[in-house]
Amino acid sequence: MGVSGIDQAAVLVEALPYIQKYNGKTVVIKYGGNAMVSESLKTAVITDIVLLALVGVRVVIVHGGGPEISDMLNRIGKQTKFINGLRYTDEETMDIVQMVLCGKVNKDLVSLINRAGGKAVGLCGLDGGLFRARRLQGDGLDYGLVGEIRSVNAGMVFDVLEKGYIPVISTVAEGMDENCSYNINADIAASKLAIALSAEKLILLTDVRGLLKDPKDERTLIKEVQLSSVPGLTKEGVIKGGMIPKVECCVEAIRNGVHRANIQDGRVPHSILIELLSDEGVGTMFV
Repeated sequence: MGVSGIDQAAVLVEALPYIQKYNGKTVVIKYGGNAMVSESLKTAVITDIVLLALVGVRVVIVHGGGPEISDMLNRIGKQTKFINGLRYTDEETMDIVQMVLCGKVNKDLVSLINRAGGKAVGLCGLDGGLFRARRLQGDGLDYGLVGEIRSVNAGMVFDVLEKGYIPVISTVAEGMDENCSYNINADIAASKLAIALSAEKLILLTDVRGLLKDPKDERTLIKEVQLSSVPGLTKEGVIKGGMIPKVECCVEAIRNGVHRANIQDGRVPHSILIELLSDEGVGTMFV
């Protein structure tokens, strides 16, 4: 049974105040995980992005591409090694990362958005010195050419937004300490960029529903987290494992002027629209 005209009108009426709220505001979306692999989810994400742009939201996409990088490394017979969740990146791997992220993945996303009626421009962290980084060495481990962002020059992104385009950004950075490129974690890049753009909202799409009190029970979703409660949740073990860096990205963004940050399930079709343009919302919001 189709949706009636009255129901469709009700949806639009519910969305109106949110469209007014975000009109002219910047929303940074980190796009990765299963939402990039599944064709149906990819279509839903692209549709959400185009719709938001058409109603006046300044959308910025920061994307990863882990599965595509692993696939290419497998094709050339190179084994992938991860350290604390980060891909060990030697020079050969960095060449693959740059080729896949800045080339195929980035341009495929730009093409999908353009075909869906949007206007997208593909950028990488090397363009205009957008991301500049130093080698990650904080914990004494060797991650290879994995970088830690030290500066963000968002001027080119502002220019692209001002001309009405959707920036689609891959996470490779220019080396400040060495003559090289660095592989950058997409969550961190999205958070740093959201701060530099004074974004209204940061959305991290991931493969879990959000922050759960019990990771085995999705009914225990924590819908809103005050920054002051983060240390306690970490001490209790609610925030742990791979969720720690994502929460840290949200906390840093909020503390540096981003109004809201969300960790939400990219496996839910149209989760971006549900979060931004409905009373229901999804995932965990940090305020």
